[in-house]
Amino acid sequence: MLSFTRKGCYVPRFFGIRRTRSFSNNTLSDSSVLVEGNESSRTVILNRPSVLNALNTPMLNKLHKLYKSWEDNPDIAFVVMKGSGRAFCSGGDIVSFYDMIRKGNIEECKEFFSTLYEFIYFLSTYIKPQVAVLDGVTMGGGAGVAIPETFRVATDKTTAAALDLRSHDGGGAKRWWSGVGGVEVFATPETLIGLHPDAGASFRLSRLPGYLGEFLGLTGSRLNGAEMVACGLATHYSHSRNVLAIEESLNNLITNDPCVIESCIHNFNDLNHLDKNSVFRRMKTINKCFSLDTVEEIIEALEREAAKTHDQWCYSMLKNIKNASPLSLKVSLRSIREGRFQTLDQCLIREYRLTSRVVSCQISRDFCEGVRARMVDKDFAPKWNPPSLEHISYDMVDEYFSPLGAFESELELSTRKPEPFHEQIRI
Repeated sequence: MLSFTRKGCYVPRFFGIRRTRSFSNNTLSDSSVLVEGNESSRTVILNRPSVLNALNTPMLNKLHKLYKSWEDNPDIAFVVMKGSGRAFCSGGDIVSFYDMIRKGNIEECKEFFSTLYEFIYFLSTYIKPQVAVLDGVTMGGGAGVAIPETFRVATDKTTAAALDLRSHDGGGAKRWWSGVGGVEVFATPETLIGLHPDAGASFRLSRLPGYLGEFLGLTGSRLNGAEMVACGLATHYSHSRNVLAIEESLNNLITNDPCVIESCIHNFNDLNHLDKNSVFRRMKTINKCFSLDTVEEIIEALEREAAKTHDQWCYSMLKNIKNASPLSLKVSLRSIREGRFQTLDQCLIREYRLTSRVVSCQISRDFCEGVRARMVDKDFAPKWNPPSLEHISYDMVDEYFSPLGAFESELELSTRKPEPFHEQIRI
């Protein structure tokens, strides 16, 4: 047995021979969440590889139940989370939300987001060490459940490295990425479908170096594994070929001491060099442009840079911004800016207000239109409403951030105190 206290006193004890075994899923007949483990640890596997392990409400309920039971079990020392196939997790099942809204099931859609945000907060205050193996696509809600974990291992795995909102399967599940040669990626591309960086993104993006968070949130640009480590979104970097060895080494640990777990992962660390096209080579331009107060000023600054330097990168970023929902751009910029001065729980509560307004379609139907244009009909010609930045009033944006109505429920998060090692290691 392990002696484990909320005060951070970790007393490792030996268990004997370790045997990895699988655990049955009694509540998820489709096996979208699998569990493996031994006497002292558990590994949870997100198992929807055909849709890049997109999350849904039953998966989140199962995950929350499992993590809670392991937190209460003194024999479980730490937890590992990974994805099946070529992704860690691509986020929420966007097309299914679109179908819910069209059928009038708004509350069902809201339930997913409240369940997701509650689980993210639970992970951020978890009392036991956690490891996320990000060996593939990690974005949106997938990033939301990964970043709170104590250790995040990024890799160089060749996987999807280009944003592609053009394909989804017959079951209505989403695929965001086309499979071209590339690297392990992280992205928050929500503005391209009329959403906003959520699942705690306004908290974590606002804490990245300089104004990198505003840049990522507005342009939907991606980071590779080396860049994730450089900005603190990942704690370790290793070649994908080492992943099985990392998992085996973790499986053999007999301690709940986070320092020992970190050392175990560190043994497989590889040098990670930022390539010449890395976004970190452009931080001067990013800080110059994305530190400005409004979306309009950011666009004007990028246009000046493009005219002065004729840099194709500037033109590409301008195209990304101009393809996004104008209303989502304004809401996202304000959300990230407010996140700089708020705690994670405050950010999640605010993001839930924004998301509730988005899926209710009372102010704008941009979310449904963005999903329709890029993932359903695939005409890639969304008709945003309002159609341009100049048509958006301050009051319209302000309405997204105002408290929910008398007949709507705000997000409620149980107060939990994170362990000291969480605060030291996490963003």
